[in-house]
Amino acid sequence: MTRLSVNINKVATLRNARGGNNPDVLQVARDAERFGAQGITVHPRPDERHIRYQDVRQLKPLITTEFNIEGNPIDKFTELVLEVRPTQVTLVPDGHDQITSNHGWDTVAHRAFLSDTCHVFHQAGIRTSIFVEADPRMVEGAKACGADRVELYTEPYAAAYATGREQAIAPFVAAAEEARRIGLGLNAGHDLSLQNLRYFHQRIPWTDEVSIGHALICDALYLGLHETIRQYLEALK
Repeated sequence: MTRLSVNINKVATLRNARGGNNPDVLQVARDAERFGAQGITVHPRPDERHIRYQDVRQLKPLITTEFNIEGNPIDKFTELVLEVRPTQVTLVPDGHDQITSNHGWDTVAHRAFLSDTCHVFHQAGIRTSIFVEADPRMVEGAKACGADRVELYTEPYAAAYATGREQAIAPFVAAAEEARRIGLGLNAGHDLSLQNLRYFHQRIPWTDEVSIGHALICDALYLGLHETIRQYLEALK
């Protein structure tokens, strides 16, 4: 079964736009789980422009499914993850001023750093995933770094889906097959939506988890959060 982890960053962005606590990020996380989400994802950035470090601390005791914290493992981030001890940490090579994630790790060039980082989190009992592009070499490199999983950066798939979904999915199938061949868990995320998720899952049904935020929250503006989560879960059947 492919699990749906709801990324609640955009909920925090809306809250931060006006100050105060509306919408309530903690309540949205509770409700997402109540409506069927099998995980909650957050991606705190150094400037805390959406999810704040304190949000992460407050979320941990409330989440009853899986808690996934994404981010670039700078010292401040690493300290937070070791303090909170989520189910999973996803290592993403974000720059300080990046609006959103737009590339994966070069797991060959950064093998020493990623290996050391995976070791630190494993010592704390935290499952570790590395964000990579759809390249079997990068998947193999993540295994060499000691990662438990990879998360495939799916924006290129989403961007090309409308003009040719078979061609768009091909490199992702190759990367996913490599992950399965070498015994690496498989996650996916970035720009997955109700338009493209079902086909992705049909072609790569052994995906362990998809992490979806922006599109899901946008859909919830029209459909409501409960119905939106129901439709995303339906796409993963």
